[in-house]
Amino acid sequence: MAQIKTGSRMRSQVCATEVMVIGAPAGEMEVTCGGAPMVDMSETPGDGLSIADGADQGTVLGKRYTNEAADLELLCTKPGDGSLGANGETLSLKEAKALPSSD
Repeated sequence: MAQIKTGSRMRSQVCATEVMVIGAPAGEMEVTCGGAPMVDMSETPGDGLSIADGADQGTVLGKRYTNEAADLELLCTKPGDGSLGANGETLSLKEAKALPSSD
């Protein structure tokens, strides 16, 4: 587990996914992609890792992903085949808020 900071960038070890942290809770958290821990952009991904079963829904460029508590938010800057997760929970696509009617 690592301290996740707003503004930091991470990449997957099992696919092409890259993300930027938009919001993060205090404390340590393990962020994963494809079931494997994500690494800092300056780190080299490990060898021999592959996407875990059930963690292959993929990521979409420009979309934001959040956990159920909504205290972690990641922006996908490069799409890939792995699913994003944090502390064992799969992150979900953050939906746009509906704007009020202008009638």
